[in-house]
Amino acid sequence: MDAIVIAGGIPTPDDPLYEYTQGGPKALLDVAGKPMIQWVLDAISGSETVEQVVLISLSEDMGLKCSKQVTYLPDQGGLLENVRGGIEKTIEINPQARHVLTVSSDIPTIKPEMIDWVVNENAGTDFDLYYTVIPRDVMEKRFPESKRSYTRLKDAELCGGDLNMIRSSTVYANVELWDRIVAARKSVFKQAALLGYGNLLLFLSRQLTLSGAIKRVTKKMDITGKAVISPYAELGMDVDKPHQLEIVRAALASNQ
Repeated sequence: MDAIVIAGGIPTPDDPLYEYTQGGPKALLDVAGKPMIQWVLDAISGSETVEQVVLISLSEDMGLKCSKQVTYLPDQGGLLENVRGGIEKTIEINPQARHVLTVSSDIPTIKPEMIDWVVNENAGTDFDLYYTVIPRDVMEKRFPESKRSYTRLKDAELCGGDLNMIRSSTVYANVELWDRIVAARKSVFKQAALLGYGNLLLFLSRQLTLSGAIKRVTKKMDITGKAVISPYAELGMDVDKPHQLEIVRAALASNQ
């Protein structure tokens, strides 16, 4: 399995993390004595299923380490552009790459076995998109102060994960819709509206089940997909705000 690690993002002065980064990359924030992204690369190094990595938005001279083959790629200008660029580079290196892992650089508490769980959980299936979700009780048991935002469905309350699998060709299908969904990624309501106001109404009234939501979304986007319900809160414990940064710092310092 090939992985794309997305390290884009330099907080601007209006970003809550700006006081910590001061114009530097978010991925290089210090977390328990290491750059935040180094914890992610350490987990990948220990993974039994990841063979090579395309690292986007940082350069080779930043002193990062990984035991797997790493290819560095400049920032491509946006999240979806970075995913597309990472997939193109992956295929250039490995033309046989059918699916790739997309990994955020701001989930430093992940472990090798969690990466391998995602890959092995999906082995033997052939969907376009595998989207990792974490139940609210799993997240709040592990990180009770995380204050994540949850999508409330008829049969579940979930937050999205930051380690997913995607078929290499999928981001080139229905490009306009992908662009609009990525632009609205911070708002579940905007995403639901993009997929149709009937879906938004069902969402607001909590009449959508998880399986029903997957069917409606994939039909609208003309792809196949699977929700991967993770037992690991770490896959969704990303760092967007100062209190989340302090949570992962404390968690990793205590592990050491």
